[in-house]
Amino acid sequence: MMLIADSGSTKADWSVVSTSGSIKTTFTTEGINPYHKSRDLIKAILGEVSARVEACQTYDTGKLHVYFYGSGIRPEQQAPMKSLLHNALPSAETIEAQSDMLGAARSLCGRNYGIACVLGTGANACLYDGENIIQNTPALGYILGDEGSGAVLGKSFIHDLYSGLLSEELKVDFETETGFSLAHIIERVYRQPQANRFLASFSPFIHEHLDSPGLRALVVDNFSKFLTTHVAPYDRRDLPVSFVGSIAWAFQRELRQAAASLGFTIGTVFQSPMQGIISYHSNR
Repeated sequence: MMLIADSGSTKADWSVVSTSGSIKTTFTTEGINPYHKSRDLIKAILGEVSARVEACQTYDTGKLHVYFYGSGIRPEQQAPMKSLLHNALPSAETIEAQSDMLGAARSLCGRNYGIACVLGTGANACLYDGENIIQNTPALGYILGDEGSGAVLGKSFIHDLYSGLLSEELKVDFETETGFSLAHIIERVYRQPQANRFLASFSPFIHEHLDSPGLRALVVDNFSKFLTTHVAPYDRRDLPVSFVGSIAWAFQRELRQAAASLGFTIGTVFQSPMQGIISYHSNR
């Protein structure tokens, strides 16, 4: 039996799976990021996980293998996270604690060489050899980087909307549908936490109004900047570029347009990495 986790800072998705890939149960907990949560809070979350797993083990006495993929699991955090998982799940024969980027790569590329990218609220990319990441562009966040992300898309949209680069009609629709004025936006971005999530929250509005003059071009440009900045330096246009995340999933047409204009081939696009991770660990 396998326990597989895909964890962000806000929430974690868990799947209990047979080694053949059959899902026994899925559940969600609070996210686990060792840079944002205390050891005691992580222990409490894992206590909830342990209870869920024990309920499944009542019907399956096989060995347990744990594969945890999460944000904040950098090399220096792997051993502490494995220790916490072992304490919560002492019967586990195998425990891995890996980065969410490696989870995305294994999900998208399986055991094949490829380029894997995450496009959600944030953005990241890596070159992957079928088992491990061999080259990775650092994630610099939406102020210094994150081209292609929902946060940067929202930032570019607000900039163009209030700079007069998009239509007055679109601005009226935006303020009417969202209830936000420029003063509200300035308050949320500069004086309240999690501005990146706030900016990314405009993505559904952008998607619904893509036919407004200039808006689809803004989205395509956002993806072109991502590919130029984070993927082109690998100099591997022979490899497919695959994506996971809500922004890649929602804007596939625009993503493919940007890729084609730059000579990249799009491979797999997933909304969530879980099913791909399950396949990766089921096909050893």
